[in-house]
Amino acid sequence: MEIKSLNIGGLTTKNNVFFAPLAGFSTKQMRSICYQLGAGLCFTEMVSCKGLKFGSSGTCELLELAENEYLPAVQVFGNDKDIMLEACQSESLKPFKIVDINMGCPVPKVFNNGEGSALMKNVDLAQKIVENLVKSGKVITVKMRAGIKKGEKTALILAKAVEDAGAKMVTVHGRCREDYYSGEVDFDLIAKIKQNAKIPIIANGGVFTKEDADILMERTGADGVMVARGALFNPFLISELLNLSPKMTKKELIINHIERVVLDESEERAIIKMRKQLAYYLNGVRGAKQIKPALFTAVTKSEVLKLINTIM
Repeated sequence: MEIKSLNIGGLTTKNNVFFAPLAGFSTKQMRSICYQLGAGLCFTEMVSCKGLKFGSSGTCELLELAENEYLPAVQVFGNDKDIMLEACQSESLKPFKIVDINMGCPVPKVFNNGEGSALMKNVDLAQKIVENLVKSGKVITVKMRAGIKKGEKTALILAKAVEDAGAKMVTVHGRCREDYYSGEVDFDLIAKIKQNAKIPIIANGGVFTKEDADILMERTGADGVMVARGALFNPFLISELLNLSPKMTKKELIINHIERVVLDESEERAIIKMRKQLAYYLNGVRGAKQIKPALFTAVTKSEVLKLINTIM
């Protein structure tokens, strides 16, 4: 893929390899690591606009910034344009230059509340939300899916509608809502959206190797690629796409990540929070299966590091 900087509403990214907003994973520590590995832009976990309005402590925690976030970008979700504008104008989002609207989350508790990918069923509302959030003065972007069900081309209509409303970038996960995170990526749909757009279009879905990214970019003509689960298994994927040589081993990266989280949390809470990420990091590592039962009951950093040292 061609590596280049992108202009998003007057803001310039270092390159066009982005890290996705992943609930439970796109923490400030993970974003910091991804930036260290070369990522051009990283988004926070999706943040509830209602949670911001009502001062949820858990919501505010998601907004902590890493020390190397040169272009802070937050992803929000909701379906009330006024509450969402209030969130964008809040003190909590003041540090963020980019606000991405989630129109792709497939999980039932979000979808059934009329948020996330459910907004793809109501293009008029989605357009009004973007129009309203543009008033905040933030650079507004949108992440969406191909549609709700297989065969739908909702994203073609929605992408044009949000661009007309003032969105400065659209990311398209080339699967429909009912696919969740598996199935074929609709390259042709992303390509058509790109052909009709005047703003950057980012392709997302199924990128686990450099070859995957090359195919996705070649088949879609997109301006950039967004990596998600592929980078959870292998954060070095970001460096690979950028033709960079990582300056740390995987073991060093894992230890670095653990230590970053422990700095910001009580040790036990930090170790518990790291369990899901460690499951990704150790996937396919020889001996990992044998230590997982002990790893997932460990509550101290020393316990975890001792286990990791036995297999790496």
